[in-house]
Amino acid sequence: MQELRGFSVPNGFRGGNAIKVQLWWAVQATLFAWSPQIAYRWRAFLLRLFGARIGKGVVIRPSVKITYPWKLTVGDYAWVGDDAVLYTLGDITLGANSVVSQKCYLCTGSHDYLSEHFDITASPIVIGEKCWLATDVFVAPGVSIGDTTVVGARSSVFKSLPPNVVCRGNPAVIVRERVPGDTGNDLAPLAGGDRGESGLSPQQPEQGNTKSAFSENV
Repeated sequence: MQELRGFSVPNGFRGGNAIKVQLWWAVQATLFAWSPQIAYRWRAFLLRLFGARIGKGVVIRPSVKITYPWKLTVGDYAWVGDDAVLYTLGDITLGANSVVSQKCYLCTGSHDYLSEHFDITASPIVIGEKCWLATDVFVAPGVSIGDTTVVGARSSVFKSLPPNVVCRGNPAVIVRERVPGDTGNDLAPLAGGDRGESGLSPQQPEQGNTKSAFSENV
């Protein structure tokens, strides 16, 4: 059981040859990661250069890690926050106007622990439009999250979620529906800790400020 000596990545699994993969990793570690925070168009250009489908007005921080950009689709005006990981062994789709907050981990890859050589597997992740994944959310392979759904901080999503709900926990469960005009003020427990760390938003805006610190630099 689990003889790693025989492990190998199947041909075509990465979606690109070794040169393309290594070149992207070099670009990501330098031109992408070293770029100024406000250089969103530059990072979008680099991602498109490597085959990603990136919409207009997209915000992706320089500390975001993307394994294979040619397996990534991001809709218009979507945000991906600091230190988020998009582990694109399989396809990841992020809908328009959705937010993946800091330190989230979208994981499309796994292993077959029953196989002798710990075979690698991949299943796509789809995040709908106008969704919000708060700080440090984990999304498992094969999960789909419906439009306008909110997932609270440090939640783990192992099963697909319907549209228009608010969820939290490990595993994430539905708390209630997300209704028009919802301010989220009654959802402080979703922050999972110090409200100043903004569990439900990319960064907590100061009182009276209608724009979050995340969006001020867009």
